[in-house]
Amino acid sequence: MTASESPSLSERVTSIEPTPIRTMYNLAEEQGGDLVRLEIGEPDFDTPEHIIDAAMEAAHRGGTHYTSNAGIPALREAIAEKSARDHDLAIDPEDVVATAGGTEALLLALLSVAGRGEEVVVPTPAWPQYRMQIKLTDATPVEIPHSATDDFALDVDRVIDAIGDRTACVILNSPSNPTSQVYDPEPVAAVVEAAAKHDAYVILDEVYASLAFDGDGRSLAADLDANNVVHVNACSKQYAMTGWRLGWLAGPESVVNGAMKLHPGTSTCPSSVSQHAAVEALVGPQDAAKEMYRAFEERRDYVRDRVAEIPTLSCPDPEGGFYAFVDVSAFDGSSFDVAKRLCREYGVVTVPGEGFGAGGEGHLRLSFANSLDRLELGFDRIEAMVRDERE
Repeated sequence: MTASESPSLSERVTSIEPTPIRTMYNLAEEQGGDLVRLEIGEPDFDTPEHIIDAAMEAAHRGGTHYTSNAGIPALREAIAEKSARDHDLAIDPEDVVATAGGTEALLLALLSVAGRGEEVVVPTPAWPQYRMQIKLTDATPVEIPHSATDDFALDVDRVIDAIGDRTACVILNSPSNPTSQVYDPEPVAAVVEAAAKHDAYVILDEVYASLAFDGDGRSLAADLDANNVVHVNACSKQYAMTGWRLGWLAGPESVVNGAMKLHPGTSTCPSSVSQHAAVEALVGPQDAAKEMYRAFEERRDYVRDRVAEIPTLSCPDPEGGFYAFVDVSAFDGSSFDVAKRLCREYGVVTVPGEGFGAGGEGHLRLSFANSLDRLELGFDRIEAMVRDERE
């Protein structure tokens, strides 16, 4: 090794590919110009003022120190209150661990229940960080591709068939990123029961549950009488708090204790200031959150209509969250090829479906967490690309 060379990195680093979301984000940053950015799943709204004010007041009062690994009691109580109010989900505050975003909640849950030689079942297309985090636990991801023909509805038989003696857990995400589909309760209950028979957990990721458009936001865990379900949620999407990094997991005592035992090895606790902000978000005035919900619903309707009007394009009806998973299989090349052409030649940044695992190829994920004006411009450009490539 010369003075200019560094020692090699771990296989953990070299075996993981960058996510397609960040790949397209970096491509757009390098390209610059007047781009319509539809690649990032982040509300375009700022955090409501009353939440910011609460954080500032807490900081001035000295709320800037380490907290319990589980989070401050007021936050855990607020999470329980919000879960009951918005999701009809009964949670004991003692069964909650506050985390640095929903991402850390998922990681702590996986580190607690999965390990080397075990498998984690994931219906796909799915958020690519699941695969990354499963690899970080040294477990093996088992992807169960779902079909656009069925609008990516949960294929309960295929998921259950994949659960075996090596299964540590199943990850279910509803509303789904990237498809924006909401799972029905009955198939989820069947998966939970099948997992329990194999001493396996189900991690239920419901970070978009408060943005379910065609339902009441009721948790899929609300009617489950099971001790193998770990529930994950966060403030990021509903309250436009992505940068505050505040999420949580709730579940059986064994998983909660495991997560708290591991927490000092990741972040110890979420930002104390963010915790105080989250209390205000969860149990303070909900007017701003409701306004954002209505805006996302209006944008969903616009995107759904525009996709339906453009020849060769289609997508499942977005039922929750803020994504459209658009079928672009009529275009030449892979979904990554299509995404790059759309970015470089037409100035619209999306995410290729191939990056969301098996079943995602032939699609692009578009985020409608953007203004109607920008969405209109973006779809005008997409329509131009369709027109040009059909000629």
